Amino acid sequence: MQETRPAAAAKPARWAADAVAAMREGARLHLDYSAQSLWRVDRMIDEIRREGAPYAAVESVLRGFGAYAGEVVARQSGAEWWSAGGDHWIRTPDGRLWDPVEEARRCFAGQGSLRLLCRDATAGAR
Repeated sequence: MQETRPAAAAKPARWAADAVAAMREGARLHLDYSAQSLWRVDRMIDEIRREGAPYAAVESVLRGFGAYAGEVVARQSGAEWWSAGGDHWIRTPDGRLWDPVEEARRCFAGQGSLRLLCRDATAGAR
């Protein structure tokens, strides 16, 4: 069964808020839910990858960064969180589905960009 906001958004919104707090306190990095802030998140994920952190050690951080990117998309475009089977994704008003949590994992693997996901997902909303 699929759920829409607010139920489906509860976990990702909390993960995003946790990531914002952790970055503010630990890395002195201010994340303000703007599309521009995703440049900083992409760079942070890149730094974590270059340091050689094992995936298991950063899995929840990546989930938080992905949820943060999803919240940015939701705020910029009016997208909504959807969930099914424990997975969470964003549905933009044009009906497209986006998986920012998976995109954060792709970033960690050197193959993705939360900034570009946001740009592409919000392009129809402008």
